[in-house]
Amino acid sequence: MSLEKYQTELIEHSMAVGALKFGTFTLKSGRSSPYFINAGLLASGPILDTLCSAYATTIAHALQASPGLPEFDVLFGPAYKGIPFAAGTALLLHRDHKIDVGFAYDRKEAKNHGEGGITVGTPIKGKRVLVLDDVATAGTAIRGAIDIVKREGGEVVGAVLLLDRQEVGQEGRSMIDEVEELLGGKGRVPTILKMRHLMAWLQAHERTEELEKMQAYWGQYGAKDALA
Repeated sequence: MSLEKYQTELIEHSMAVGALKFGTFTLKSGRSSPYFINAGLLASGPILDTLCSAYATTIAHALQASPGLPEFDVLFGPAYKGIPFAAGTALLLHRDHKIDVGFAYDRKEAKNHGEGGITVGTPIKGKRVLVLDDVATAGTAIRGAIDIVKREGGEVVGAVLLLDRQEVGQEGRSMIDEVEELLGGKGRVPTILKMRHLMAWLQAHERTEELEKMQAYWGQYGAKDALA
């Protein structure tokens, strides 16, 4: 399969700053993974430009797809990593795609003075909200963000991921399918990268040993309904 330019740039820039690594890594789930991505290391001007451009392009394409994302009013970036991602993506949606939306994020502790509440930025009460997330395996973080938005009176209409590991979720299906069902339909959780994109990059660069480990991991944990 071929990769879009923004996908290739994001993979290579992430590797250059050590955010994306191939090797042996133990996940929170206890699984031994042949790759790992730490979005917290995507922390320079150039890499943030690459990442948020990829988020913005993915969102713009998904809004035009059928089925795809519905219209939305606010980007929500879960604290803490999601805060700069939401701000940068809102900026680039405006600059590059003429899509004007607000952005918001959550506090780790509710504020009981001033404007109060648990969210900062554009008010989300009564608004249609799109969640930005980094890496999803079981979808726990997305579900947590959905709960926060609901408590604040907003409606989550979709979520956009940096990376879908394409592993089985809580119900034994693709996590994407589970969350899309929760949000009301197909096309509601577009992703910049999937595990298969990483495998395609390894194959194109003839990194055979790493590719074989990825294929073995896919055979053991990959969601069989997530081949596309």
